[in-house]
Amino acid sequence: MSGVGGANRSDRHEPDTRSATHSGQRALRGMELLRDPSLNKGTAFTQVERERLGLEGLLPPRVLTLEQQADRVLRNFRRQRDDLEKYIFMIALQERNETLFFRVVVDNIEEMMPILYTPTVGHACQQYAHIFRRPQGLFIPYEARGQVASLLANWPEQEVEVIVVTDGERILGLGDLGANGMGIPVGKLTLYSAVAGIHPTRCLPVLLDVGTNNEELIADPLYFGALHSRVRGAEYREFVDEFLSAAATRFPRAIIQFEDFANLHAFDLLEHSRHRLRTFNDDIQGTGAVALAGLITASRLRDSRTPGREATVATSPTTPGYPNAFRDLRVLFVGTGEASLGSGELMMAALREAGLSQAKARERCWFVDSRGLVVTSRDDLNDHKRHVAHDAPALTDLVEIIGHVQPNAIVGTTGTAGVFTERVIRAAAAVHDQPIVFALSNPTANAECTADEAYRWTDGRAIFAGGSPFAPVELDGRTHMPGQANNVYIFPAVGLGALVAGASHISDAMFLGAARALAAAVDSHDLHAGRIFPALDEIREVTVDVATAVADLAFSSGEASAERPADLRQAVAAAMYRPDYTAPA
Repeated sequence: MSGVGGANRSDRHEPDTRSATHSGQRALRGMELLRDPSLNKGTAFTQVERERLGLEGLLPPRVLTLEQQADRVLRNFRRQRDDLEKYIFMIALQERNETLFFRVVVDNIEEMMPILYTPTVGHACQQYAHIFRRPQGLFIPYEARGQVASLLANWPEQEVEVIVVTDGERILGLGDLGANGMGIPVGKLTLYSAVAGIHPTRCLPVLLDVGTNNEELIADPLYFGALHSRVRGAEYREFVDEFLSAAATRFPRAIIQFEDFANLHAFDLLEHSRHRLRTFNDDIQGTGAVALAGLITASRLRDSRTPGREATVATSPTTPGYPNAFRDLRVLFVGTGEASLGSGELMMAALREAGLSQAKARERCWFVDSRGLVVTSRDDLNDHKRHVAHDAPALTDLVEIIGHVQPNAIVGTTGTAGVFTERVIRAAAAVHDQPIVFALSNPTANAECTADEAYRWTDGRAIFAGGSPFAPVELDGRTHMPGQANNVYIFPAVGLGALVAGASHISDAMFLGAARALAAAVDSHDLHAGRIFPALDEIREVTVDVATAVADLAFSSGEASAERPADLRQAVAAAMYRPDYTAPA
């Protein structure tokens, strides 16, 4: 257990040995030590450490505490002119002093999340080659095929536990950003460390550079990726397979998370690898779990507002417990990409678990793509869409589709702003007096509607969540608290739980359990305030609950290689890295 997530890795900062060394390498002293972000403590090095490590004269004379350093960081952070400048400021800190960076992030998670992840990370990715300062992961170009193992061997850390990999083709709702997409794995792994306590030295961001079809990037003189069109077909698949095999050999404990691959590859890569390697796709499975959790909690909120209906709550993170209103849900998923199809599949699994037959569960989930309602009479459907098609009229107008399907929840994953027009929202409100409206597309500028629009067009009756954060909305003397269906509630916890259990693979059941645990973490105080997700400042505690549910499922299903601890929740909590300096020598 001590190795998981670097729970006992605080010894990296002991002044006499590990604070100045990397495993298997010579001791670092003086300026070399100050330039190593995983070992550097800056002005917090004690006088004893300064004498012992050759730091005298290289630092100002006053020794500061971590708390004093963090206060200075926050003051300067808040002086930055805009969100992109704040992002650059924080990344520069991460490249200089990891412990201080993560202390600031962990203690101010609600303020930091929109900067280090959505929505600001999207803008940062668009500008990534322009703001690039220092590599934070591995760039593996297609031209290195046949030598991928050698490139992985260049990574200095020996005990990688989580790898986030992208090919940059479908970054958020921004499309093909090529090598600029590295900002996403870097951001995701920052959240793994801040939220789930996976030690930052055990995290590896990877960008598979197979080219780009974005002509603006190719024309940009500062773009640093491969200047050719994207590799496709068998050559692409062989290259990704080479990476997966090499990564599993080099880092056998590592979980590999696929991130922002296009639909063209995402489903196939997941299906091809998930049963032989510890892989998952956050866009398919993570989004599915957080959307499902929101639908469960929104159903609880409906029940709590409906006289005579008791809001059923799960009695524990691992015990299924679905509200009455959940069993009645009919959901219209607008968009048929990874997020939508993943959410639909997990929703159907939850409905079956709640007591519905497979046929009844399937009847409750409907899908709309760019050409209209997904129905069996259409001859332009791929396998994934045919699997969820219904025998119904081939309608194309979203308002007419809502009238036909009669959904009490609409979930948008289109990547297109404004899809949920006033006509659409009012049509949904005509079906149900408390319509559930999820506008999940990122970044904020791509959301299907805003929180203000959803509340205003339903006279405050909507239950709303966005993929990015929205400010509270004042309407008719009432404050509405928009939810944020942020995958950060799911993927770090799934990774942590799987690591604690030593899970052989990451199953759909784990994501179903994660969704139930997240929904159960929303308490009556949250519901009374209209929140359908826990407050972000509680996310580390919530992560312990969700990771415990995931680990429990691995143990109970026989998929765990670790010995089950007597107190699983305590073991999960103990495995989490906490950014701190050790006491002075």
